[in-house]
Amino acid sequence: MKNEYLKRIVDKKFDILLGSSGAVLIKGSKWCGKTRTAQERAASAIYMQDTKEKKNYSEILKIDPSILLEGKTPRLIDEWQTATILWDSVRFTVDQRGEPGQFILTGSAVPSTEEVMHTGTGRIARLLMRPMTLFESHESDGSVSLRSLFNGEDIRGASPLTLEGTAFALARGGWPAAVGEKGRLALQHAENYVEGVIESDVSRVDDVEKDPSNVRLLMQSLARNVSTAAKLTTIRDDITAEKPITDRTIASYMNALERIFVIEDLPAWSPNMRSGTALRTHKKRHFVDPSIATAVLRVSPEGLMKDFNAFGLLFESLCIRDLRVYAQANDGEVYHYRDKNGLEVDAVISLHDGRWGAVEVKMGAGAVDEAAGNLMKLRDKVNLDKMGEPSFLAVVTASTYAYRREDGIYVVPIGCLKD
Repeated sequence: MKNEYLKRIVDKKFDILLGSSGAVLIKGSKWCGKTRTAQERAASAIYMQDTKEKKNYSEILKIDPSILLEGKTPRLIDEWQTATILWDSVRFTVDQRGEPGQFILTGSAVPSTEEVMHTGTGRIARLLMRPMTLFESHESDGSVSLRSLFNGEDIRGASPLTLEGTAFALARGGWPAAVGEKGRLALQHAENYVEGVIESDVSRVDDVEKDPSNVRLLMQSLARNVSTAAKLTTIRDDITAEKPITDRTIASYMNALERIFVIEDLPAWSPNMRSGTALRTHKKRHFVDPSIATAVLRVSPEGLMKDFNAFGLLFESLCIRDLRVYAQANDGEVYHYRDKNGLEVDAVISLHDGRWGAVEVKMGAGAVDEAAGNLMKLRDKVNLDKMGEPSFLAVVTASTYAYRREDGIYVVPIGCLKD
């Protein structure tokens, strides 16, 4: 059914936070499902972008913002950042009531810090929500969990995803409204999202008008450099080949895109090393969903099948999106590794309990041996006395079979993976 709620991996964490905090803020990109997830738990709601009520809300906010907080709990306040005065009202009301689960706030943009008078620490818990993974969209069968890899379990499975299916899922993206749709209709959602960002969202976040043509050129350059550690100078040179633009403008636009959760670069991992190996600290370029890249470049699934170099970089970005969600469910974060000697590993998953694992992303089974070699090189460079042995080393692929090699390295199709 079209209106059926597709369960999300963050549901479990959300319920824990709602049961232990006075309020929960769900933040993340537009169209990733924040409101729908919140509605599943809310007993009442107020939608700050409701055009029929905006004038009334504006008048009430001037008189007494707490009026808008009255209602059955948990009370949903959707897109709260359009009226930042509500933050302190929520915090104060939570203090007064002294009970968990009072409010759910959703936000698709990060307001300026000066706009919020109090951090909300201890009162308002935060939960980052991303677009759907392949497991959430029912395209991965979930026969291999990230948790099982950390536990060192044997694995087996066969991915139901073909390479053509992977290309389509990548270009369609993890947007809930697109999941379940077919053909051109499914792909249109990502294009609509990108046009909304370019024409209005990126300017609305800080009320600073931005040139749509410059925003488009910037996003296209980021798309061409996805899954690389491209510096801002590289991005600038790419853009100025078509149109002059200053470093200051690029930095301003990048900041705005980050604040509306369009781009989410992958930070570098900084472990303790056996020797004085110098580490590269540049972030890798990623959008919150790889479909943003295909949409802004107007690349179709068929186009990906004709350009395996671009497909490979975007496939890595797809895997990073999913790994981030799976790692979050296991109380962890995802990084990348690169040192001055040229050794690169696509993803390092570090859990808050100190355990870590490393992942190389390769589309085809023919590149698994090379990827396994890189993983072993990383293991040999890390100071294991301080960092501990890796819980696992794995190659994530677009191929069919999941198994554990004789050297202990896992091979896991993205179409088998879950949290």
